[in-house]
Amino acid sequence: MKPKILAEPNNLWWFIPAAAAIALLYFLSPILAPFLFGGILAYMGNPMVNWLARHRVRRPLGAALVMLLLAGLFVVLLVILLPLFIKEVRLLSERLPGFLAQLNDNLAPWIKTRFGVELQFDLAALTKVIGDNLQGADGLGMKLLASLKIGGLAVLGFVVNLLLVPVVLFYLLRDWNALLARIDHLLPRRWHGRLTRVAVEIDAVLAEFLRGQIAVMLLMSVLYVLGLWLAGLEFALPIGIITGMLVFVPYVGMLTGLLLATLVALMQFPGVGGVVPVWIAFAIGQALEGMLVTPLLVGKRIGLHPVAVIFALLAFGQLFGFFGVLLALPASAALLVGLRHLGNHYLNSNLYKG
Repeated sequence: MKPKILAEPNNLWWFIPAAAAIALLYFLSPILAPFLFGGILAYMGNPMVNWLARHRVRRPLGAALVMLLLAGLFVVLLVILLPLFIKEVRLLSERLPGFLAQLNDNLAPWIKTRFGVELQFDLAALTKVIGDNLQGADGLGMKLLASLKIGGLAVLGFVVNLLLVPVVLFYLLRDWNALLARIDHLLPRRWHGRLTRVAVEIDAVLAEFLRGQIAVMLLMSVLYVLGLWLAGLEFALPIGIITGMLVFVPYVGMLTGLLLATLVALMQFPGVGGVVPVWIAFAIGQALEGMLVTPLLVGKRIGLHPVAVIFALLAFGQLFGFFGVLLALPASAALLVGLRHLGNHYLNSNLYKG
């Protein structure tokens, strides 16, 4: 009779299909983004479709209603942000030359005195560039349309992927329970109990993260808008909403909002002193998010180290582009559950103990 330690490697045959699946995932990564994004949206929307089904609404109609709700939320957000963005661009084009004139009069002499570096902004050329590119929404729109010709194929690919998302989302919402039942039927009966427990734990982690993260985004949007409004920033509403909506991407949301708010504050206020309240608002918002809001609404179930978060963002972004950044943390949370179970299995095996 063979010792168990020698027989155990025979149980690792599943590494071959797993490696093949990983390789296939890598080679198909350019076309997987809309399917993964649609899957995440379907996972979030499926409880609502199930609720409608319990109230005698057929799943195809329920899926369509949930998609209309998501589209409506997106349109409302766009209607709020787009006019404010256009207004901000116009004001920026009007105030930037004056701001750079102040830099020429104040900052450039200080840099020359301290470091011996001659720094001068060509205001005439800059004013001409701004007038050609940013004056008015029509001129800006024409410039954007003209720039699309440079990367037309890339834009076409992005649009195709974007159009695929609602198609994938509809069919996944309609057939979600049937797909889960089919996958459950195909699981090896020997591992069915263990895989089911892992799936339940992954579902609990993802539910806590995704639904909790939505609450964090909404609350932080309100807090950032309120803080920037108290700081006297003109564009508190769009910058606060953008910062709050981007908090699901760690560090990126706060840094993006801080950069936008600092630039606007430098244009709006006569001195650097006007920027300080804006920085205080972001410092308070970041502290509240890290120490109170996120732990309270999301919890610590994911347990990703900050370095692992950064690696996940870069890795998924490299594989799947913009959608990969959106999927990085929930996908990493699911992988972490599987790795935790795999690690426990290894620590209890004869391969480790022997």
